[in-house]
Amino acid sequence: MASRNKVIITCAVTGSIHTPTMSEHLPITPDEIAQQAIEAAEAGASILHLHARMPEDGRPTQDPDVYMKFLPRIKQSTNAVVNITTGGGLGMSVEERLAPSLVAEPEVCSLNMGSMNFGIFPMLGKYDKWKYDWEPEYLENTKDFIFKNTFNDIESILTRMGEKGTRFEFECYDVGHLYTLRHFFDRGLVKAPVFIQFVMGILGGIGADTENLVFLKRTADKLFGDQYKWSILGAGRMQMPLAAVAAGMGGNVRVGLEDSLYIDRGKLAVSNAEQVKKVRSIIESLSLEVAEPDEAREILSLKGGDTVKF
Repeated sequence: MASRNKVIITCAVTGSIHTPTMSEHLPITPDEIAQQAIEAAEAGASILHLHARMPEDGRPTQDPDVYMKFLPRIKQSTNAVVNITTGGGLGMSVEERLAPSLVAEPEVCSLNMGSMNFGIFPMLGKYDKWKYDWEPEYLENTKDFIFKNTFNDIESILTRMGEKGTRFEFECYDVGHLYTLRHFFDRGLVKAPVFIQFVMGILGGIGADTENLVFLKRTADKLFGDQYKWSILGAGRMQMPLAAVAAGMGGNVRVGLEDSLYIDRGKLAVSNAEQVKKVRSIIESLSLEVAEPDEAREILSLKGGDTVKF
């Protein structure tokens, strides 16, 4: 049995927020995504949260064919749990976002728990030149963009992926998302143990500070009691500070170049594995242990890696 002091490390390998200009270390091609995912697993990540990008210019894509260029390689090389995004990239339809999960039937997929403003346009001011023309327009468009996840969207994803035995990383960007999650729990569309990812620091969602983390945790305790597990995603510079606080509070952690490009103040991370190694050091310095992939499967009641379609 997995010990209660085991901490699950999730690594979000590339995401769809950062663009190629921002870091030469951001994995773009299927080979780069596979290599960095495998290295992150070897460093201690038991869950790999995956997006895909067009190899030629790094633009986010949910084309299942692109995913299938790296998913089998990751599965063959590591025992880590694969978690596929249903958030995709900005401006994608729900059907586009869901496409790779329907094909691959992963153990876990992410699910954002509400429609929201999702502003990444402040990053525009940090760069004078762009590697690709699509990048500044992509960021600029978030000034007038709503990331759409209606009740109907959420129910559809829960039902369609739930039928395949896939469980969910419920991404909650604000306290109201926890109440939405409870609504679906009460209807029986969400089963215990509920895996909640507190997402903090995105413009449009809750701020990334300790007081807000305590508030989210207290609210989740009230709504779900002992029927949930939780993790923290601190965007940008709050990645490691909030991970340290969360581990000390009994939670799990998420790192990766999707959430922050840096390893230290002003210093770009050279890989996802570098961030995993750092957070692992923090966890172990707190006299806690890092969960192995099969322990994570046990903690989250996952269906097993032999049941996926890749």
